[in-house]
Amino acid sequence: MPETIDIQLKKGVLGLCVLALLARSDSYAYEIASRLSDAIGMGEGTIYPLMRRMQTDGLVETYLVESSSGPSRKYYRLTTAGRAALEGQSAEWRAFARAVDALVADTAPIAAGAPVEPAALADQTQRGDA
Repeated sequence: MPETIDIQLKKGVLGLCVLALLARSDSYAYEIASRLSDAIGMGEGTIYPLMRRMQTDGLVETYLVESSSGPSRKYYRLTTAGRAALEGQSAEWRAFARAVDALVADTAPIAAGAPVEPAALADQTQRGDA
C-alpha cells in the first residue's frame, strides 16, 4: 500500500480507535499514543490535537491524577456523547469493512455500473452480505 494511502486510512479511523481504547479504561494521552503506536503505527504527535478536539466536541472529559514521580497526569474518559459516538462509528466501521472485504474478495454481488435495487440491498443486509 502506498504510504500516503496508509496514513490517510489511519487518520480516518484514529478517533474511533481512541474512543474504543477509552471505553475499556480511562487513560492519559501518552499512554493512548503508545498503544496506538504499537497497534497501528500512529505517531505520538497526532494524538494531542485529536484529544483537544474530542474534548471540545464533548466526547471526552478530563481529570488530574497526582503522581509521586512527577507532575499530575491528565486522564481522559468517555462522556455519554463519547459512548454514543463509539457505538455509531463502530457500526459504520463494521458495515464499511464488510463492503470492502467483499470487494477485495470479489464476492460483492453488485456489478460496477449496475443499478442497485432497494430490495436487493435489503436482502443483502438481512443476510449480512452488505
